Amino acid sequence: MEVICALVPRFSLIAACGERRELLRQPAALAPEPGARGTVGEVSGAAEAHGVRAGMPLGEALSRCPALSLVPPDPGAAAETWEGAVRRLEEIGAGVESERPGEAFLRADGLRGIHRDLRGTLAATRRAVAMPVRVAAAPTRFAAYAAALTAPPRRRARGSGRSAPLGGRHEPVVAAEGLRRFLSPIPVSILAGRLGPDEHSARRLVEALERLGLADLGALAGLPPGDVADRFGPLGLRAQALAGGHDDPPRPRGCHEELAEALVLPEAAAGEQLERALGLLVDRLLASPQRRSRTVRSLRLGALLSGGGSWSAALALRRPSASPEILRLALAPKLAGLPGPAASLTLSAPALGPAAADQLELPAGALGREGELRRRRLGEAVRQVRAAAGAGALLKVLEVDGASRVPERRAMLTPFPDSRP
Repeated sequence: MEVICALVPRFSLIAACGERRELLRQPAALAPEPGARGTVGEVSGAAEAHGVRAGMPLGEALSRCPALSLVPPDPGAAAETWEGAVRRLEEIGAGVESERPGEAFLRADGLRGIHRDLRGTLAATRRAVAMPVRVAAAPTRFAAYAAALTAPPRRRARGSGRSAPLGGRHEPVVAAEGLRRFLSPIPVSILAGRLGPDEHSARRLVEALERLGLADLGALAGLPPGDVADRFGPLGLRAQALAGGHDDPPRPRGCHEELAEALVLPEAAAGEQLERALGLLVDRLLASPQRRSRTVRSLRLGALLSGGGSWSAALALRRPSASPEILRLALAPKLAGLPGPAASLTLSAPALGPAAADQLELPAGALGREGELRRRRLGEAVRQVRAAAGAGALLKVLEVDGASRVPERRAMLTPFPDSRP
């Protein structure tokens, strides 16, 4: 098996800087995310030269580099830009796994016939990403990431718009017989973000390994597994497996059908106004024709902040649902995590479930049966009107701010619910 890694170092920092690319040539770092630990995110090369590292406490980072510029994180822009790159990779026939913006993994086995050989597949991967990217191949996912991370940067070839490797070298390819030899001299610090979602515990493990004198992956792989398990537990065994060349194969994502709705907020929208805006987004999302009466498995609520940057929060439902009441109740507590005034709200459904079924009840009498029948007929009528005339054909009035002096802020039109559960 051969795994290809497409890596754009410091991608989140690049996305947060936007047009201010001059910050990348200065000591800069992503500011701590709201509600998270007070640690900096990705850092520029100039900041690394001062000893600043991603995950370092903010106070220590500023003491090492007083001129450090803090850039507000913009996860929305990073996710949107990288989603375009992932979809272009899928268009070349690849099944892509991408757990974070800026890196993607794909198996090269099924792409050789399309792009002639491994070199052709690596070149097609580089063209599909359509931005400065490091591409490498190895027998495992972790080794491919290490090869891409340690690959030399590419420069623009003179007289052409294509990039060329420094020194005439091609994309690195690690053979199976040389896997352990390639991984052995790599510092253990590379494990900091590769051991699962708890990056804080991973960094503590790396610090402990370095204090014990285990500076590279070869030293970690040579330890007895029992001693590693006694000292570091399951996380240490996971790190030793990666150092020894063992890793899980890539898990390509399924068919990606994301629904999204956005709403521009009035100035100083807060409290009940935000909840009303959230209800409006939920109604619009459920009324989208692309949903095709399916339930929602997960949701992502995002906001563009008035002071710059963005914010997002993910929500995974225990059971797929298409009930507007359930979705509003599940999303409302997320609004408390907004770090500041929001200029706009976005709501997306990254994963959809099966079609919603009619939730029948056991009525207490004839009145209950008539009410259930009326609800089902009304819901079917709404769906037929919407299918014939569009999502905005049937609306209801939603009171947003009844005490406002501006008539346009008192109420808004929102899609009429189709009474699906």
